[in-house]
Amino acid sequence: MPDATTEERALVMGILNVTPDSFSDGGSWFGTEAAVARGHELIAEGADIIDVGGESTRPGAVVVPVEEELRRVVPVVEALSPRVRVSIDTTKPEVAEAAVAAGATLINDVSATLWPVAAHCGVGWVAMHRQGTPATMQDDPRYGDVVAEVRDLLAERAARAHHAGVGEVWIDPGIGFGKTVDHNLELLARLDALVATGHRVLVGTSRKAFLGVLAAGPDGVAAPVADRLSGSLATATWALQQGAGMVRVHDVAATVQAALLVGRPVGGHGGAGSMADTEVGS
Repeated sequence: MPDATTEERALVMGILNVTPDSFSDGGSWFGTEAAVARGHELIAEGADIIDVGGESTRPGAVVVPVEEELRRVVPVVEALSPRVRVSIDTTKPEVAEAAVAAGATLINDVSATLWPVAAHCGVGWVAMHRQGTPATMQDDPRYGDVVAEVRDLLAERAARAHHAGVGEVWIDPGIGFGKTVDHNLELLARLDALVATGHRVLVGTSRKAFLGVLAAGPDGVAAPVADRLSGSLATATWALQQGAGMVRVHDVAATVQAALLVGRPVGGHGGAGSMADTEVGS
């Protein structure tokens, strides 16, 4: 299949966890050499952006000290950023700033609080919705109207970011972050409500637990992480069809093919920014 440009399809963000405890691949790329090698594999598979994270955000994850998170991610960002666009997956201002100094041009922020850092550094920002913290978020998540509550919070944060001067803003409904299986499915089914805000939408469903539940066998046991590719591709494809401008995935090559089949996202915007944004970064 020919190489794609961001005019032909939405963006594919490749996940690079430099951690010992991430839910899907914890430990596989733990260490600079292994992480950089994996980053080069993701580039070869067609990743538009590589999302480098040094702290797991899986349910029950513990907080990593700033110094340790910096040790994990900064050398990887430095090594990969000359070859591909790099985002930093963090909630810590110190880590975000250091990663930008090392070459990252996008802050992927599951806390949806780091827009001042993005504005100060002149880079893009992803605001993700999360109810609670990794330690508690799956204990008993509740909403009156999950779609409306997620949409309204993200729209408010995006407006703050624009007002602060962030030129490139993405919103992410936070599938699996303080949501039940039903909440996740409702957010996917009504993803057009987020797209209608006019902000660029990023969606991450790759290998998540709700896909294992949906693919449970006759014995009711959830499908293991290794058996969630079909669900990951199906939900990523659905998100792209509904107008998401980017999907965050572990399986880059297969998702790039799916994105090419779907074609250009709603409004024809495959590059950075929202429908009202000015493009920032490269």
